[in-house]
Amino acid sequence: MNFKFKAIDHIQLAAPKGSEELARHFFNRILGFAEIEKPEVLKKNGGVWFAYGNVQIHVGTEDPFSPAKKAHPAFEVENLEALKQHLLKYAVDIIEDNNLPGAKRFYVADPFGNRIELLEWDK
Repeated sequence: MNFKFKAIDHIQLAAPKGSEELARHFFNRILGFAEIEKPEVLKKNGGVWFAYGNVQIHVGTEDPFSPAKKAHPAFEVENLEALKQHLLKYAVDIIEDNNLPGAKRFYVADPFGNRIELLEWDK
């Protein structure tokens, strides 16, 4: 093949129309992602974009909306236990999972019900 995949550019998550403030609260204020400017031509579609280092999450709105319950992004985290304690302070429900050998992990749902996996590989 004459091509290669370099990286994931961004992850798109869906949310109900008009839920940008709820997305800002969760991804910016709780998880610490910075809001980034959407291109002018895309602003009319609603939604909001976030970045943490080179990880981007694009929250797009759709109507009708249906959350992703099985399909999900998985984020590798440094100091997963500290993140877990932080999320618990904000009353974010944690779903423990110890079925992946060599990793600690749990799942959370964003405010719209989309599944998100957070994991840390054993060293």
